[in-house]
Amino acid sequence: MIPSVAGPQQALYHSVTPVFTIAHISDLHCGGPYFVPNLLERAIAEINDLGPDIVVCTGDLTTFGFRPEYEEAKSYLDRVECETLVVIPGNHDSRNVGYVHFEQFFGERSSVHRLNGVTIVAVDSTEPDLDHGQIGRGRYRWIEEEFAGDSTLRIFVLHHHLLPVPGTGRERNVVYDAGDAIECLQRAGVNLVLSGHKHVPYAWRLENLFIVNTGTVSSLRLRGNTRPCYNVVEIEGSHVDVWRKYPFHGQEKIIQFSTETLAFEKYTSRIEREVTTRS
Repeated sequence: MIPSVAGPQQALYHSVTPVFTIAHISDLHCGGPYFVPNLLERAIAEINDLGPDIVVCTGDLTTFGFRPEYEEAKSYLDRVECETLVVIPGNHDSRNVGYVHFEQFFGERSSVHRLNGVTIVAVDSTEPDLDHGQIGRGRYRWIEEEFAGDSTLRIFVLHHHLLPVPGTGRERNVVYDAGDAIECLQRAGVNLVLSGHKHVPYAWRLENLFIVNTGTVSSLRLRGNTRPCYNVVEIEGSHVDVWRKYPFHGQEKIIQFSTETLAFEKYTSRIEREVTTRS
């Protein structure tokens, strides 16, 4: 880790640059027995009050990929008051040919978005009726080409993990081609990766790449003592803060870093305590 003198509530530097904000939700799991509607309603209300530039939803909108579940998820996401809404499917959404419904309700399963110097490439990493995923070598060149233009920040979005998440048991859900995919993202100059899937938030730095996972926003399918949450990414020049926010219950910082110097501090000890034993 590159040390920083800043504390968890301080920036690495101060700037008058306007803050660019991304709200990141994931793993809604509409239609399932553990779905809690008022958590999602509250999170959406908080996000609308925040007024982010972009809202990213990294999949598992549904539980079994059935049409009524998609209809319910769509009814909630339609309440998000943000012009740029990035939505990709998760492994639950690709069950029972659910990707057909995804395309009907949300459009293409992979997409590119550019706003105020930020480029987001969002990719469907799912495989039909399987929990694992992959990016696929056929998409590496496309990913690099989409990131090739001038951007102040390059963000890659997928549902599955590129790295194992601590405290989530046996790792079976890192994308099959994670090694090649990471090399692709490094070549493309990607700064930040956003993902969901295992319902445990976490953050890493891997060479020049920062990888940030969020938890489930509205399901009680929770690991250990974690709680439903979503992330907020605040970008001010080359400085980035990522916050874990709890619907109804405040927030705490997960990581802060500089895309210019790569200096960073992460604050994941509380998460680690939530998913590990004392023995």
